[in-house]
Amino acid sequence: MEGLKLYRQSHIERIISKRKGEKKLGEQLQFITGLKDLEKHTAKYVLLGIAEDIGVRANYGNPGTYRAWDAMLKSLVNIQVNRYNDPSNIILLGEVDCEEQMEKASYLDESDPNYYVKLGDLVKQVDERVANIIEHIIKAGKIPVIIGGGHNNAFGNIKGASNAIKKPINVLNVDAHTDLRQLEHRHSGNGFSYAIKEGYLKKYSIFGLHSNYTPEYIFREMDNSKNLQFVLIEDLLEKPHDINTRFGQVLSKLDDTKFGFELDCDAIANFPSSAKSPSGFTINQVRHFISEISGNTNCCYFHICEAAPDEENFSQTGKTLTYFITDFLRS
Repeated sequence: MEGLKLYRQSHIERIISKRKGEKKLGEQLQFITGLKDLEKHTAKYVLLGIAEDIGVRANYGNPGTYRAWDAMLKSLVNIQVNRYNDPSNIILLGEVDCEEQMEKASYLDESDPNYYVKLGDLVKQVDERVANIIEHIIKAGKIPVIIGGGHNNAFGNIKGASNAIKKPINVLNVDAHTDLRQLEHRHSGNGFSYAIKEGYLKKYSIFGLHSNYTPEYIFREMDNSKNLQFVLIEDLLEKPHDINTRFGQVLSKLDDTKFGFELDCDAIANFPSSAKSPSGFTINQVRHFISEISGNTNCCYFHICEAAPDEENFSQTGKTLTYFITDFLRS
């Protein structure tokens, strides 16, 4: 398929640290030769990377989210195959091909008054590629686990999932922000706005929203819609022992229908992300949320976004993302 870089064992062989008497996950991961092979494959989960930060830059944010996929992959392939990690149930599909769009973005002149609009045009191209791939994966009866890029990619995830099941889906988003900004050029702050406008998204819940970074017009919009719900981080911190209970309550309100699970790493305190914050959830709290989701048969995709590792925290970021993925895979 155009826009997809399929992986083979050779893509990860050099980053696997082999050890006598042990089996690393990368040595036994599953691969396919084309999307047509998905339907007949017995594995349940499909790993897909998105190595881009165009949408973040188009939203006036800090670049670096393109590194998350590589950071995660170098960690994931080196965890142990044991009774808790089953490589036979995981297809390492590859990554969305964003090289052309990333290269074009790098040549754009930041002093151009249309700079952000031009970035938005490139985001639209990535949108289509993500949507097409996600649609194929879900139609084949698999659950995509998508890692990397900005939260602009939520739009492609939602569109692809909605097209696959032929009706709008619901979404639960653990996030410091709503990403319900105005319908201007496409960027990481309006993926859900566009998904609602185009009829792909029905119910949308944000868990852990930060009041300091949410415009009043978005609060009013959410107040006036029965399909938009939010829980503030400030309210949750008043009764920290009830956070897990509150998460379960939000999850139950999505109804008995298909939904997507979005995890924006901006929601995690002091995590290397595009909008790093000193306040937010702990990594272990997020791991609990993921475990709650993993057992829900209506979850049709899982997306981890906005992680932006640098050289100093590259390895630790990769390990954290790997914990999130394996928690989800152990349903």
